[in-house]
Amino acid sequence: QVQLVESGGGLVQPGGSLSLSCVGSRMIFSRHVMGWYRQAPGKQRELVAQMSEDESTNYTESVKGRFTISRDNAKNLVYLQMNTLKPEDTGVYYCNAVLRVPGGMDFHYWGQGTQVTVSS
Repeated sequence: QVQLVESGGGLVQPGGSLSLSCVGSRMIFSRHVMGWYRQAPGKQRELVAQMSEDESTNYTESVKGRFTISRDNAKNLVYLQMNTLKPEDTGVYYCNAVLRVPGGMDFHYWGQGTQVTVSS
Protein backbone atom coordinates (compact mmCIF):
# COMPACT_ATOMS: atom_id res chain seq x y z
CA GLN A 1 0.00 0.00 0.00
CA VAL A 2 1.26 3.46 -0.96
CA GLN A 3 2.29 5.60 2.00
CA LEU A 4 2.61 9.36 1.99
CA VAL A 5 3.99 11.28 4.95
CA GLU A 6 3.91 15.06 5.15
CA SER A 7 6.07 17.34 7.24
CA GLY A 8 6.75 21.05 7.60
CA GLY A 9 3.49 22.54 8.78
CA GLY A 10 3.23 25.01 11.61
CA LEU A 11 2.29 28.50 12.70
CA VAL A 12 3.48 31.46 10.67
CA GLN A 13 2.65 35.15 10.59
CA PRO A 14 0.95 36.71 7.58
CA GLY A 15 3.52 37.45 4.89
CA GLY A 16 5.75 34.65 6.08
CA SER A 17 6.88 31.45 4.38
CA LEU A 18 6.63 27.73 5.00
CA SER A 19 7.88 24.72 3.12
CA LEU A 20 6.02 21.42 3.13
CA SER A 21 7.51 18.07 2.21
CA CYS A 22 5.95 14.73 1.44
CA VAL A 23 7.82 11.48 1.10
CA GLY A 24 6.26 8.54 -0.66
CA SER A 25 6.97 4.87 -0.17
CA ARG A 26 5.80 1.57 -1.62
CA MET A 27 5.25 3.23 -4.97
CA ILE A 28 6.92 4.02 -8.27
CA PHE A 29 7.01 7.70 -7.46
CA SER A 30 7.80 8.97 -10.95
CA ARG A 31 4.65 7.37 -12.35
CA HIS A 32 2.34 9.35 -10.09
CA VAL A 33 0.83 12.78 -10.39
CA MET A 34 1.76 14.47 -7.12
CA GLY A 35 -0.21 17.24 -5.51
CA TRP A 36 -1.17 19.18 -2.46
CA TYR A 37 -4.71 19.75 -1.26
CA ARG A 38 -5.92 21.74 1.70
CA GLN A 39 -9.01 21.82 3.84
CA ALA A 40 -10.00 24.82 5.88
CA PRO A 41 -12.40 24.49 8.81
CA GLY A 42 -15.95 24.12 7.55
CA LYS A 43 -14.87 23.95 3.91
CA GLN A 44 -14.35 21.26 1.34
CA ARG A 45 -10.93 19.94 0.50
CA GLU A 46 -9.50 21.81 -2.49
CA LEU A 47 -6.60 21.29 -4.85
CA VAL A 48 -3.77 23.73 -4.18
CA ALA A 49 -1.05 22.60 -6.58
CA GLN A 50 -0.29 19.60 -8.72
CA MET A 51 2.67 18.34 -10.72
CA SER A 52 2.28 15.69 -13.39
CA GLU A 53 4.73 12.98 -14.31
CA ASP A 54 6.12 15.26 -17.02
CA GLU A 55 6.51 18.03 -14.39
CA SER A 56 3.80 20.23 -15.82
CA THR A 57 2.09 22.13 -13.03
CA ASN A 58 -1.35 23.33 -12.07
CA TYR A 59 -2.20 25.81 -9.30
CA THR A 60 -5.40 27.06 -7.86
CA GLU A 61 -5.83 30.73 -8.72
CA SER A 62 -5.47 32.04 -5.19
CA VAL A 63 -1.92 30.71 -4.77
CA LYS A 64 -0.45 31.51 -8.18
CA GLY A 65 2.73 33.50 -7.84
CA ARG A 66 3.04 32.64 -4.14
CA PHE A 67 3.29 28.84 -3.98
CA THR A 68 5.63 26.55 -5.88
CA ILE A 69 5.35 22.79 -6.18
CA SER A 70 8.38 20.69 -7.03
CA ARG A 71 9.38 17.05 -6.93
CA ASP A 72 12.50 14.92 -6.62
CA ASN A 73 11.74 11.52 -8.10
CA ALA A 74 15.10 10.10 -6.99
CA LYS A 75 14.17 10.77 -3.35
CA ASN A 76 10.41 10.14 -3.65
CA LEU A 77 9.75 13.66 -2.44
CA VAL A 78 7.31 16.39 -3.38
CA TYR A 79 7.56 19.88 -1.95
CA LEU A 80 5.32 22.89 -1.59
CA GLN A 81 7.06 26.19 -1.04
CA MET A 82 4.58 28.71 0.30
CA ASN A 83 5.48 32.40 0.32
CA THR A 84 3.58 35.54 1.24
CA LEU A 85 1.17 33.49 3.29
CA LYS A 86 -2.26 34.85 4.10
CA PRO A 87 -4.71 33.94 6.87
CA GLU A 88 -6.95 32.35 4.24
CA ASP A 89 -4.17 29.83 3.52
CA THR A 90 -4.84 28.29 6.91
CA GLY A 91 -5.90 24.67 6.83
CA VAL A 92 -4.79 21.08 6.88
CA TYR A 93 -2.58 20.36 3.91
CA TYR A 94 -2.68 16.88 2.41
CA CYS A 95 -0.21 15.25 0.10
CA ASN A 96 -1.88 13.41 -2.78
CA ALA A 97 -0.63 10.89 -5.30
CA VAL A 98 -2.58 9.82 -8.35
CA LEU A 99 -1.79 6.80 -10.47
CA ARG A 100 -3.48 7.11 -13.83
CA VAL A 101 -4.28 3.75 -15.37
CA PRO A 102 -5.14 3.39 -19.07
CA GLY A 103 -8.86 2.96 -19.46
CA GLY A 104 -9.82 5.91 -17.30
CA MET A 105 -9.24 4.59 -13.80
CA ASP A 106 -7.34 6.76 -11.34
CA PHE A 107 -6.04 5.58 -8.00
CA HIS A 108 -5.75 8.28 -5.34
CA TYR A 109 -3.57 8.06 -2.24
CA TRP A 110 -3.47 10.49 0.67
CA GLY A 111 -1.17 11.48 3.46
CA GLN A 112 -2.39 12.11 6.99
CA GLY A 113 -2.22 15.89 6.64
CA THR A 114 -0.22 18.64 8.25
CA GLN A 115 -1.65 21.78 9.84
CA VAL A 116 -0.73 25.18 8.48
CA THR A 117 -1.90 28.18 10.48
CA VAL A 118 -1.34 31.73 9.29
CA SER A 119 -2.04 34.16 12.08
CA SER A 120 -0.55 37.12 13.87
